[in-house]
Amino acid sequence: MKAPYIEYPLTGYPHRSDAQMIDSARAFRILMEKRRTIRFFKPDPIPQSVIEDAVKTAATAPSGANKQPWHFVIVTDPDLKTKIRAAAEEEERAFYGGKAGQEWLDDLAHLGTDAHKPFLEIAPCLIVCFQQNYQIDEESGKRSKSYYVQESMGIACGFLLAALHNAGLATLTHTPSPMGFLRDILGRPKNERAVMLVVTGRPADDATVPKLTKKPFDQVASLKA
Repeated sequence: MKAPYIEYPLTGYPHRSDAQMIDSARAFRILMEKRRTIRFFKPDPIPQSVIEDAVKTAATAPSGANKQPWHFVIVTDPDLKTKIRAAAEEEERAFYGGKAGQEWLDDLAHLGTDAHKPFLEIAPCLIVCFQQNYQIDEESGKRSKSYYVQESMGIACGFLLAALHNAGLATLTHTPSPMGFLRDILGRPKNERAVMLVVTGRPADDATVPKLTKKPFDQVASLKA
């Protein structure tokens, strides 16, 4: 059945002149250029509404057939964070112990990372992003397909990082492999698979980041006017 259509202006999308669009695009670029992956966090708690609004922003992302194949688990419980750290570090020890392969380890060497992940306990909030490989109706239990799951999740996670940064929070994307332990620890159903663990909080006063550069525009984009 075709969904009813509404007038586009009713979505609240603002009309902007060319000059306003230019200013807005530049301001957002400058904001996002300041985002860095942080590994040193303050333990200070974050207002719950800030995290909820960021997750709600992520959930506005487009998805295949509007299936919205995601679930976000917000973890602030210290015991759960301790369990997650222990399981993640077990996988990371295997990764850095040779599972990754030497080329991968060489590429990571300049970042100074290792299997030690204290931020998983120190940061006040972990957001575990699960993709739903198929849908299960809560009332009937009926199973249905999800479409473009990876693409949909990638967009949603990007929205989440941008929303958290816009709120003034630092973030770290943590992806130990495999991540099946997250589904077990958090009691999620079998149709879900964790794809990213977003660590977030205020950066520590003495936080440092590697000195890195991004590729210039002409290396990441081509204009075909």
